[in-house]
Amino acid sequence: MSDSPDIFAAGGVEAPIDPAPAAAQPYRVLARKYRPSSFAELIGQDAMVQTLGNAIKRDRLAHAFLMTGVRGVGKTSTARLIAKALNCIGEDGQGGPTIDPCGKCEPCRSIADGSFIDVIEMDAASHTGVDDVREIIEAVRYSSVSARYKIYIIDEVHMLSKNAFNALLKTLEEPPAHVKFIFATTEVNKVPITVLSRCQRFDLKRIKAEQLSTHFGNIVEKEGVEAEQDALDLIAQAAEGSVRDGLSILDQAIAHADMEGGGDVKASQIREMLGLSDRSAVRRLFGLLLGGDSQALLDAIDEQYRVGVEPLSLMNGLLSLCHQVTLYKVGRANDPTLSEEAKAQLGTWSEKLSYPVLHRLWQLLLKGYEEVQQAHMPREACDMALLRVLCAADMPDPGELAKMLQQGSAPAVPQTMEAAPAPIASAPIIPTPKAPPVHEAPSAPVANSPAPLTDVPVPAIEPQQIGIQEEQSATENKLPTDFESVIKIIGGVSPVLESILIADMRIISFSAPVIEYQSARPIAASDLKKITDALNDATGTIWTFQEGQGEAQPSISEQIQLDKDAATQAILDTPFVKAAFEAFPDAELLENDISQTQTDSGPESRSSQA
Repeated sequence: MSDSPDIFAAGGVEAPIDPAPAAAQPYRVLARKYRPSSFAELIGQDAMVQTLGNAIKRDRLAHAFLMTGVRGVGKTSTARLIAKALNCIGEDGQGGPTIDPCGKCEPCRSIADGSFIDVIEMDAASHTGVDDVREIIEAVRYSSVSARYKIYIIDEVHMLSKNAFNALLKTLEEPPAHVKFIFATTEVNKVPITVLSRCQRFDLKRIKAEQLSTHFGNIVEKEGVEAEQDALDLIAQAAEGSVRDGLSILDQAIAHADMEGGGDVKASQIREMLGLSDRSAVRRLFGLLLGGDSQALLDAIDEQYRVGVEPLSLMNGLLSLCHQVTLYKVGRANDPTLSEEAKAQLGTWSEKLSYPVLHRLWQLLLKGYEEVQQAHMPREACDMALLRVLCAADMPDPGELAKMLQQGSAPAVPQTMEAAPAPIASAPIIPTPKAPPVHEAPSAPVANSPAPLTDVPVPAIEPQQIGIQEEQSATENKLPTDFESVIKIIGGVSPVLESILIADMRIISFSAPVIEYQSARPIAASDLKKITDALNDATGTIWTFQEGQGEAQPSISEQIQLDKDAATQAILDTPFVKAAFEAFPDAELLENDISQTQTDSGPESRSSQA
């Protein structure tokens, strides 16, 4: 029936001159607009798609599926695609389950719209109780209305309560043939193992940045938007493997693009939008740390604090930068979010800084981060932590100091200290550390200026004195000569660890500090590490436990049992006991008698019980 002028005339109403325009469709964000409608559009999950395709072709469909992974990798989308694949009937209405649903039949279109009556989606975050699960249990008894399978999609399933999980177990293990369960969760460790064992699990991976960048390029082409490849790479890197996060950033970037400039998405705008330009301030601060300029360092910290950067965020940025420099040094630099200037600076630092310096810098910054995190005055704690890093920047590492001591040499002595009398060998003087140096270029050398921390002289130690100290250390930390001594050491630390050595360890060879053994029972790696650490602390030597093959001695516990069995057999072999057992066939030899026979020799020490 069409709207013609005759209809309006019959009702006594004047026909409008122009028909009312159709209501404009509301804008849909890119994350919803480009949700995959088929498995072919699902990127980065090829292994799962292949498994599901083979299962459908071979008619080996599980009754429950569990999708797990980080946010935005396609868990709920995959659940809907599985629902389509299982209920698709084809355009002619005669099709069966397929990995390539047509998308045109009634079940496919209804599932895509979220209106299919036999596909029930439930958010476990808002339906956590037993009553919600009870409704599912009662409903599964009835067959589907119009579909091949009745499918329950439960999102964020880890939010169900413990009682709700328990109520679902029986139905989940033996559901009716027409019911399929599909679970999705970001925290699979919170799902009970009893539920995991009843499901076919798929771990959806993070999407690679290269795949995301290509995917975003296809989307901006469909949207009619021009975007620089560098901009797409930045967005893909910032997405951290999540398609939804990346599409949300891309949506924001398109809106952020300069309309006067043609609406192009540019890399410079992405850096500004994501706050990546602030990294230059962190790099400047990192350079001041390496340069040793304390005044400029404190000024830079003040500047960052004034613009609103939290001290903890500043420490986090320095840690991230130290990590990036280390990656550059090992040849693993692959961060498209960095500008060419930043890449050049990181390359320069990676060439100048050695691995020991980088690792020491990381440890100092990490310690400073923990202090700022726990401090009541984060601002002051940040100053002190970074000044400590600055003072330690040029110190020799422990390996170099050990070599100096072994060779009897010391770091360079300042001219003002050369004329000082030599310290007495029997009572070496330990110099008091000076204040941290302020690395400013003096106008002229000053004779009495304090030396930097790295120039404090270390008292030379004669080679003979080193040998005496080594002999004393070896005497104090004498290694155990047998396994029983090792058990005695561990017994003083932990009775539990001692019982492991006694009952579970069969010795193949003992050559301190290396022990080769076989396990009477499996020994946990954590327990073995505790034993090793205890021996390391007690002897000052690194111990090694190696599980090997070959002939092994019985464990201490087994040896005790063998000795006891031998003593029992010796008693049973005596003529007196043999005669007693012949007279009383049901007699038993008590264990107390065995222990007494080891000390008593008279026949009165032996008894039998009928």
